[in-house]
Amino acid sequence: MNSRKRLLRWASAIMLVLGVGHLSLLALAASADIAGWVDRGVWAAVPLDLSEGAPETVDSLTNVVTFWAGPGSFSVPLVLLGCLIWHFAGRGVSVPAWTGWGLAVWCVLGGVLLVPSPFFVGAVSGVLIVLAARKGDRPAAVEDRESHVS
Repeated sequence: MNSRKRLLRWASAIMLVLGVGHLSLLALAASADIAGWVDRGVWAAVPLDLSEGAPETVDSLTNVVTFWAGPGSFSVPLVLLGCLIWHFAGRGVSVPAWTGWGLAVWCVLGGVLLVPSPFFVGAVSGVLIVLAARKGDRPAAVEDRESHVS
């Protein structure tokens, strides 16, 4: 397996573990709220209330927090991006460096704002994508020379 493919596979594996782990922990921690959605219907997750003066209850706020911490969070797109990059790596398609930079900046910013969290691990995934993109931009002669040296 070439080094670019290996870097992209590690990056996507990190994203998959973070996204699926986040959703799994939420399912364990808020199983009662999620079961309530099933009982009341999917639309009960975050009900659309157009009345201005309706008081918010603890249950309605818990519903909203559970939704935005789970299916409404960035964990679902993170899993999808991880699957896409895994697929691209398997086909030998390079991922642009800006994808890695964007992911790294987002994860560092999220880690700074939400200090006790695994956001910083996502930045590692972004850096791996950038490194894989740089390996793809190098001339074939340089990569060939390095493979013979090691």
